Amino acid sequence: MEKLSLDEFTRYRFLSGIEFSPNGLYTGFICHKIDLRENKYLSYIHVLDVDSGKVLKLTSNGKENSFIWKDENTIIFSSIRDKSDLERKKGGEIFTCFYEISIDGGEANKLFEVPLEVTSLKFIDEENIILMANVSNVMDKDEDFIIVDEIPFWSNGQGFTNKKRSRLYTFNMNSGNLNPITDNFTDVYEYNLNTERNKAIIVTNSYIDKKYIKTELQIYDIEEDKLTKISPFDDFAYHYADFMDDNICFVGSSMESYGVNENPQFYLLDYKGYKVNRISRDEFDFSTWDSIGSDCRYGDSATMRVQGEYIYFVTTEGDSSFINRMDSKGRIDKLTNKKGSIDGLAVYGDSIQFIGLRSLKLQEIYSLDNKNEIQLTHFNDWVQKERTLSIPEKLTFKTEDETLIEGWVLKPTEFIPGKEYPAILNIHGGPKTAYGEVFFHEMQYWANEGYVVFFCNPRGSDGRGNRFADIRGKYGTIDYEDIMNFTDLVLEKYSFIDRNRIGVTGGSYGGFMTNWIIGHTNRFKAAASQRSIANWVSKFTTTDIGYYFVDDQIDGTPWNDVEKLWDHSPMKYADQVTTPTLFIHSEEDYRCWIAEGIQMFTSLKYHGVESRLCILKGENHDLSRTGRPKSRIKRLEEITDWFDKHLKTSIKD
Repeated sequence: MEKLSLDEFTRYRFLSGIEFSPNGLYTGFICHKIDLRENKYLSYIHVLDVDSGKVLKLTSNGKENSFIWKDENTIIFSSIRDKSDLERKKGGEIFTCFYEISIDGGEANKLFEVPLEVTSLKFIDEENIILMANVSNVMDKDEDFIIVDEIPFWSNGQGFTNKKRSRLYTFNMNSGNLNPITDNFTDVYEYNLNTERNKAIIVTNSYIDKKYIKTELQIYDIEEDKLTKISPFDDFAYHYADFMDDNICFVGSSMESYGVNENPQFYLLDYKGYKVNRISRDEFDFSTWDSIGSDCRYGDSATMRVQGEYIYFVTTEGDSSFINRMDSKGRIDKLTNKKGSIDGLAVYGDSIQFIGLRSLKLQEIYSLDNKNEIQLTHFNDWVQKERTLSIPEKLTFKTEDETLIEGWVLKPTEFIPGKEYPAILNIHGGPKTAYGEVFFHEMQYWANEGYVVFFCNPRGSDGRGNRFADIRGKYGTIDYEDIMNFTDLVLEKYSFIDRNRIGVTGGSYGGFMTNWIIGHTNRFKAAASQRSIANWVSKFTTTDIGYYFVDDQIDGTPWNDVEKLWDHSPMKYADQVTTPTLFIHSEEDYRCWIAEGIQMFTSLKYHGVESRLCILKGENHDLSRTGRPKSRIKRLEEITDWFDKHLKTSIKD
């Protein structure tokens, strides 16, 4: 077997968008691959025959990021990778073209075009569709200036979004008639049709000047062309809604007890919005999505959907995510029990398929038969068969208040007893995400390069309930203690680690914590801070989630408690840093704005600390996961070279 190389991820396949055909005989999905020479991702529609298990690559253009089933034998898709692929006609008007292709093969045929930037659609009948599109309320004239008059005015991965909304429309494919459902100031987050396809339930957010975290439920009567607000609660975050039997099932949170990160609950609501009943029980205390971290995903997949009398959904519990099924009485069946992550699911009757990360396998599609998982695809089997990998070893401890903290250690793949090794502490983002025992390319690569890699889920992480995840106003306190205590435990249990050659890295919240650590201890010989936070005061006014996230999580604003924000800012303690530190930041990161990395880098340089700043042009906050391939390679090269320089000196054989 060969060592895993730094750029090996460019050979992986990433899966998304899994959907059963209307008759359940086929499964469609997207398979993404990397074209390193062109520095881009290629995406193709594939179809899996449920009975035979055969997989057919259906398209060849490489720009098919999503699709829907028109009928049992036909798939509808647009071929768009980015806005440059949208057709522009006279006057600069944007058109999205849709094509149909038979699962039996053959050429795709153009079916219709819509004079909008369409992001999704659903069929009402053979002639009519309901669609969601990105619409700007200001003229796009490609001027040399930008004017903003609302917050937030930019969004990570989308750029400037001032006066842009996701609007809902009905569209007749024959006549071309386009009818707006929602107005110019309403964002649509989610929409689903009932079985009769005469009503749609919609999750919306309407605002002028300042966007609020709360959302609304609205129901649209297609036959009457009437939109009605039916939100049973005010100041509520509705995450998902769909029709379930004769009711509407919705999932959301009041945010009253634990703020914006509060775990949601499940409710049933009548069509008029008068009668609401919470069906999830008091003991239910999990996020309803997959929070398990990995740098080996690309594309979007549904992790919640209503089918018949049940709602199927994913929960993150501890170090793994699972598929669950809930009925209208709130009874939950956990349908999977293996460790790993569920990255997308499809349901047809009693049949379930999912995209999963299992053990050290990369993404594949699995079917589920009475909790028995059957692997259906084999795109990435070669990695386990041909490359050396390190198996995570679990390590736990309890805090002073008896809270269990879980973590893992990866030994070097060519471990030799009696030899001392350098080590890297890796800290996840979020903070409400979680590490698990799934494949993580960068950490497996470092283990192949002779490093011990260790990581944990401190308080603030997902998977352990609201109380465990709640560190509002405590950033840099109990979470820092957990990470340092875990480091102590690792050094105690793994005596072959050279205490004088330990590095620390992390991104987003992990970048914040890296900045915090180097200002509070000099035990690490080198640090690599990625897409980090240095100053909560500046983050409040620059990031796309700042004004509500900072107030909620740090418990202060620049006007009511600027000292609170400054006390939790790593930049305050920059004059105490002695650790050589690399800063990695993306030029278009609108989540943790580039000013955060610049402030911390400048602070260290000012105080004479060895430091380096690498800015990736044209990249955003998701660089390590979905950035352009060459940028991802550069990022990992920079971090590894930095640690090699500072940690691989005087290695004892």
